[in-house]
Amino acid sequence: MSDQIKFIVDNLNKEPFRKNYNLITFDSLEPMQLLQILNDVLAEIDPKQVVDIREEMPEHTAKRMLSLLGILKYKPPGNATDMSTFRQGLVIGSKPVIYPVLHWLLQRTNELKKRAYLARFLIKLEVPSEFLQDETVADTNKQYEELMEAFKTLHKECEQLKTSGFSTAEIRRDISAMEDEKDQLIKRVERLKKRVETVQNHQRMLKIARQLRVEKEREEFLAQQKQEQKNQLFHAVQRLQRVQNQLKSMRHAAADAKPESLMKRLEEEIKFNSYMVTEKFPKELESKKKELHFLQKVVSEPAMGHSDLLELESNINEINTQINQLIEKKMMRNEPIEGKLSLYRQQASIISRKKEAKAEELQEAKEKLASLEREVSVKTNQTREFDGTEVLKGDEFKRYVSKLRSKSTVFKKKHQIIAEFKAEFGLLQRTEELLKQRHENIQHQLRTIEEKKGISGYSYTQEELERVSALKSEVDEMKGRTLDDMSEMVKKLNSLVSEKKSALAPVIKELRQLRQKCQELTQECDEKKSQYDSCAAGLESNRSKLEQEVRGLREECLQEESRYHYTNCMIKNLEVQLRRATDEMKAYVSSDQQEKRKAIRQQYTKNIAEQENLGKKLREKQKAVRESHGPNMKQAKMWRDFEQLMECKKQCFLKQQSQTSIGQKLLQLHKTSELCFLKI
Repeated sequence: MSDQIKFIVDNLNKEPFRKNYNLITFDSLEPMQLLQILNDVLAEIDPKQVVDIREEMPEHTAKRMLSLLGILKYKPPGNATDMSTFRQGLVIGSKPVIYPVLHWLLQRTNELKKRAYLARFLIKLEVPSEFLQDETVADTNKQYEELMEAFKTLHKECEQLKTSGFSTAEIRRDISAMEDEKDQLIKRVERLKKRVETVQNHQRMLKIARQLRVEKEREEFLAQQKQEQKNQLFHAVQRLQRVQNQLKSMRHAAADAKPESLMKRLEEEIKFNSYMVTEKFPKELESKKKELHFLQKVVSEPAMGHSDLLELESNINEINTQINQLIEKKMMRNEPIEGKLSLYRQQASIISRKKEAKAEELQEAKEKLASLEREVSVKTNQTREFDGTEVLKGDEFKRYVSKLRSKSTVFKKKHQIIAEFKAEFGLLQRTEELLKQRHENIQHQLRTIEEKKGISGYSYTQEELERVSALKSEVDEMKGRTLDDMSEMVKKLNSLVSEKKSALAPVIKELRQLRQKCQELTQECDEKKSQYDSCAAGLESNRSKLEQEVRGLREECLQEESRYHYTNCMIKNLEVQLRRATDEMKAYVSSDQQEKRKAIRQQYTKNIAEQENLGKKLREKQKAVRESHGPNMKQAKMWRDFEQLMECKKQCFLKQQSQTSIGQKLLQLHKTSELCFLKI
């Protein structure tokens, strides 16, 4: 910890902070001051964090710092339970929490500056899927993603240029060196022109040399075109093979397939897709929505302390005990119908879980199959682009391995020879250095001798004269050889041109035949493709018709089924009403008085008579209440006045308690109360 604090203090005293702390003053800082220092360090990394935390709420400060530390990929020490203590310590400015954060930030400030800068442009703004249904929003989001990718490429290029090692001074030196080389080449060309102008028929020779250069360029172009034609032919042959294989597979499938198997396969696919759309995806969507709502609720709530967590734990324990009590009560009831229903519910839940698991396995298998097919196609395309051939299999791969082994043995031998040459080259280089040192010593001795004799520079002038004479002789020899070389060059060029023309003639003929064959193959491929398209369109139209018929029959079946259930319900209601009517008629017509009393009519008449008697009693009671209402209200008013009078007497008694005796006052109070009661 002491080394950590020392490192923090040293870095805070440097640029750009200049805090002038020592270990004692830094350790004695208040939590608010520590938080301000942490905020200053974060502001140095990200200028948006320049805030005075005294003017900011603690919750906002903690949320802002935690979000930036998450962007900078800071991992607090400990497990998930320590995360709450870390957040709480960051809110209150705890030293065991602030010190490791400061140490981590000051260790890698430059790296974190770059990460914070990139986070401003590379943190993707998540747009809900329902908003992306709008075309303008979708286009804007697509443009935003394209701009993000363009920023990534530009930033990579900028970093590569920064780390490439090129500087402006080196580039200027290279440019100046290139300009000097250009001037030297211009002077050399002018000298050669002057030298050639003295030769006879130089214009004709230059023309022939120009024609030679043009023919060489044309030869290279034809070779390149030939290679391109070969590649195109190879790709066309491969494409034709793939199309033929697809055609064979489709013919085989069409020959083996029957309408019943096709319908069965289509029904299985429709059932699977309908299950995914109607059951699985809505459940997953609902669970994701609930999870999102829960997370938003958690994020919107303020930071919780230890007391809040304890209160929540106590609430959870109480609810769990209530749930256990309800379960025990339900088990004590032990209703057989509920037991059977619970058994059926368990079986249904098990079946639904198995169904969901199998659907997920099927979906994963499909995705895995699609990814493997894509990977196989990518690998085959890479191998074709790499060497233009198919992947080797079986005996071809064995032959290729044996060939590689023979080449590896040859490579080892050549590598051994190169090592011997390198060793010999090292020896020769060392001998050359020794000879150069001896030559320098001899030259130094020769200079000292010349200085003693008074003829310094004699050997140097002699060497210069010899070198100039040798150069003059070489130039004369070159002048003599140039004419012979140019004449021989012209002859060779003519012979080469004729040889190349004769060599290219059969190649051009072969190329014409291959072009014609390629045109025929492309025409045949187009015909096969049109046949395939027509067959696929016919099958698709038949499938759509069958689907429409099946859909119509299902709808009709559902309508008839609903009509059947509705008529059954109406019949049952009418039967019940008819039974009640017959029972009523039997009871009404019957001579038995007990049966008549059971009739609904008798019951209703009895109830009506009882209600009428009750209404009469209530009206009489209402009349009595109205008659006694006035005297009762007057009496109630007199009682309220009596209470006020007694309260007033009590107050007077309390005020005059110091002046008069208690017995007299009680007597007077008693007399006044008796008089008031008599008046009432």
